[in-house]
Amino acid sequence: MTSKVSSPTEQADEAVVGEQRKPPGTKDVRRLDRVIIRFAGDSGDGMQLTGDRFTSETASFGNDLSTLPNFPAEIRAPAGTLPGVSSFQLHFADHDILTPGDAPNVLVAMNPAALKANIADVPRGAEIIVNTDEFTKRAMQKVGYAANPLEDGSLDGYNVHPVPLTTMTVEALKEFELSRKEAERSKNMFALGLLSWMYHRPTEGTEKFLRTKFAKKPDIAAANLAAFRAGWNFGETTEDFAVSYEIAPATKAFPVGTYRNISGNLALSYGLIAASQQADLPLYLGSYPITPASDILHELSKHKNFGVRTFQAEDEIAGIGAALGAAFGGSLAVTTTSGPGVALKSETIGLAVSLELPLLVIDIQRGGPSTGLPTKTEQADLLQAMYGRNGEAPVPVVAPRTPADCFDAAMEAARIALMYRTPVLLLSDGYLANGSEPWRIPETDELPDLRVQFAQGPNHTLEDGTEVFWPYKRDPGTLARPWAIPGTPGLEHRIGGIEKQDGSGNISYDPANHDFMVRTRQAKIDGIDVPDLEVDDPGAGTDRAADTLVLGWGSTYGPITAAVRRLRNAGESIAQAHLRHLNPFPRNLGAVLKSYDKVVIPEMNLGQLATLVRAKYLVDAHSYNQVNGMPFKAEQLATALKEAIDG
Repeated sequence: MTSKVSSPTEQADEAVVGEQRKPPGTKDVRRLDRVIIRFAGDSGDGMQLTGDRFTSETASFGNDLSTLPNFPAEIRAPAGTLPGVSSFQLHFADHDILTPGDAPNVLVAMNPAALKANIADVPRGAEIIVNTDEFTKRAMQKVGYAANPLEDGSLDGYNVHPVPLTTMTVEALKEFELSRKEAERSKNMFALGLLSWMYHRPTEGTEKFLRTKFAKKPDIAAANLAAFRAGWNFGETTEDFAVSYEIAPATKAFPVGTYRNISGNLALSYGLIAASQQADLPLYLGSYPITPASDILHELSKHKNFGVRTFQAEDEIAGIGAALGAAFGGSLAVTTTSGPGVALKSETIGLAVSLELPLLVIDIQRGGPSTGLPTKTEQADLLQAMYGRNGEAPVPVVAPRTPADCFDAAMEAARIALMYRTPVLLLSDGYLANGSEPWRIPETDELPDLRVQFAQGPNHTLEDGTEVFWPYKRDPGTLARPWAIPGTPGLEHRIGGIEKQDGSGNISYDPANHDFMVRTRQAKIDGIDVPDLEVDDPGAGTDRAADTLVLGWGSTYGPITAAVRRLRNAGESIAQAHLRHLNPFPRNLGAVLKSYDKVVIPEMNLGQLATLVRAKYLVDAHSYNQVNGMPFKAEQLATALKEAIDG
């Protein structure tokens, strides 16, 4: 099952203007095929909530969409400062899209800090809506404005809409018994109402959400509803907004099915629940809260009705220890973390390798090293996932490519763990975890059968004819050892971190046995059945076959694919392939790489996949790297790939 459907072409970043029409008695309505909106303000201004609500209504309308939440690591950064700016970018369209967009067509800036932090990304001619109430002398000086940017001509190249959002919100709520400070908190709903009018978004879902969210505080619910409606009415009546915009539903972008908007962490959570149901095993999560993985713990804790048990441990080591114990007890066991937590869990991952038990280790990568950039994205844990344990401790590695694909990646990680009796590392990242896109809800008959057979009795006969249970006697096809549930009569066996004797599982210090066990564990991972790598090369087999292959993994899929589409639209021949399985690699990867003159590998690290590819296949792969905490932009990648083609 695929989570997205790709159209053969990718449009330019700019919104395309179609026909204008003016129904009787209304303002002009302009049709666009896409738009990119960025909400920006203080981390306490509710920009994430505003963006999330706009996204939900856009999804219900039927547009394709992609989002990029971006917020500070501090729980409450200093108000009005550049480090305290929180933003939410949404790209939505009437056709298939792949990224949150390179540059916003509309910027909503709630204060001077939000304007200054984001103006460099806004192209000339774009719409900028600013909350003029916040442009006080002190607020502007705090972020380095010597003069008011709304008055000094520095924004003359933009379509600036000065709106006293705070004042208008307070005025709209004067009938409610709220303090000014309480009323001001609803200004994000006023902005949401205005943008909902501008882009013809549905309003019923947001109104229902507000009533539900503040059900125990009906006055607050009513105030937020009033602010939301006031923003809509302001757009309808003011002369400053002479045009509203329509973006039709993306009716041709998706196959038939039931869709919902979903974030990567939510899709991953649902994938884990579905895997446990398909395996007919209880799901156990042993975890310690860490950004950006904590949402998985929050979500799974809501689903006890599916047999899910969640344990919030006192630290990372306790979390994975509990999960490994649950795996020994017969559960589909999971632990979630980010890069620093993987480092702490490494010894227990090695123990899981030695015990040969199924365990899912979910790493939602973020910027490092150490605490690094907790709320920013990076792909820099690949080598840690491959080699970050003592001894020869091979672990399969799987990586999703889009937020919706996190569901399928979780199912695949569970398949490998259960079939081959091994811990599996799943590498998502902050961009996928927090971003969202439409997801087709699968039918249950589309999901794989993950049921396993537990050991039931003796499996080995000694020379004297005695039937015994050997915990390390292997399946000849998968090299997996039997999974024996504690308490099953006759299946008692020793576990622990010291090397096991082949077959019997007894403690062994024999050099030859250790050599055999190390090689056997490696052979088990090398023998995992993964699909061949698919290559997208429209000219394959013709004189238009590409000389250059761009190879990616994980969350670079969207920007790479958008960049490749741009180049093909410009007449360039370029091939694309994207890895889900990073250990073991697909068996045809070497042949694919050697069939192209040039291989370019874009990564949000300093070249970790490129290092693995060069070492294993002796291919002179070229790295294109970025480690600034943000995803690649399509235009940036297209330029780099064009240089590679021409070089």
